[in-house]
Amino acid sequence: MMNRRRLLLTMSAIVLSVPLAPEAQSMPRVGILWMSTRSGLGERHGAFVQGLRDLGWVDGQNFVIEARFAEGQLDRLTDLAIDLAARQVAVVVAPSAQAVSVMKRITATIPIVMANVHDPVGLGFVKSLAQPGGNVTGLATLTVEIGGKNLELLREVLPRLSSLGVLVNPSNPAARPFLNEIERIARPIGIRVMPFEAQSLKELENVFRETTRRKPDGLLVSTTEGLFFAHQRLIADLAQRNRLPLVFAAPADYVKAGALLGYGSSSVTMFREAARYVDRILRGAKPADLPVERPTTFELVINLKTAKALGLTIPRSLLLRADQVIE
Repeated sequence: MMNRRRLLLTMSAIVLSVPLAPEAQSMPRVGILWMSTRSGLGERHGAFVQGLRDLGWVDGQNFVIEARFAEGQLDRLTDLAIDLAARQVAVVVAPSAQAVSVMKRITATIPIVMANVHDPVGLGFVKSLAQPGGNVTGLATLTVEIGGKNLELLREVLPRLSSLGVLVNPSNPAARPFLNEIERIARPIGIRVMPFEAQSLKELENVFRETTRRKPDGLLVSTTEGLFFAHQRLIADLAQRNRLPLVFAAPADYVKAGALLGYGSSSVTMFREAARYVDRILRGAKPADLPVERPTTFELVINLKTAKALGLTIPRSLLLRADQVIE
C-alpha cells in the first residue's frame, strides 16, 4: 500500500506540477485541492484567481498557485494532499467536505480555507462559526437547507410531481442530512422520494439505468461535494436522454451544463470570497481568529432550452423571479 501511495504521489507531482523558476521559490504558495477535473471547474477557479488579483496577489509575480485535481476520484485526495503539504504551501483552499477532511488529517498547522462545506461544526472541522479555533476557516454552505426550496421550484414546473429521485454521494457527510431534509418536505405533500447513490463515474452511469427502470418524475442532485460537479455535463446529458427533469441544488454552472433549473448560493461569489480569506492569512491572520461565513444571497437560474427539449412550460411567475434565464 505504501509503495503504491509513493508511486501515485510521484505521478501526481510529475503530471500536475509545473517546475518553478528560481525567483518563484521564495514566493508563498497557495494550494487548492479540487475534487473536480481541470476542465470541469466552470467559472469558480477564475473567480478565485481574480479575487486574489483584486487584493494585490498575482499568480507568478508575488505568489504561486498549486492546484491539484482528483478528477472526481475520492481515493486520489490523500496523495494530492500529501503532495501539497510536502511543498510547504502557506494555505490550502478545500472546496469540498472530503477535501477538508483529508487535508485536516494530513496537517494541523497549514491553514485550510473551506469553500463549499455544509455544517463544518457538526463535521468537527471548526469549534464554532464565530471562533473556529483551529487551522480551518472559510465559507459554509446552506445546500441542505435549500434542497427543499429546489423541490418547491420543481413542483411549480411539474404540479403533478409525485415521485422525486434524489442523487447523493454517500461518502459525503452531508448526504444523509440532505436526504432527510428532502423527505421531511416531500412526505406531507405526497411526494415519494427515491434515493440514488453514486461514488464513482461508473456508479453515476448506473444511476441513470436505474432511473429508467424506476421512473421518477424528476431528479434532484445534491451539490455538497465535487464528484457531481466534475461530471455535471454528463449528468445533464444523461438526464435529457432519459427525458428526466433535472434540478441541481446550486445555480449557474450546473444549469448552463443543461439542468432544467437550480437554486442556491453563487459558487462564483463563494470562491471570490475564499480569496479574501487567503489574502488575510497570507498577511498574517490566523484561521482560528477568522469567523466562518455563510452565504446571504441566492440565485435562481432556469434553462429554457432544456425546458423546450423536455416539452415543459416554465410558468411566467417563475421566470419573473429568475436571476438568469438561459435561452
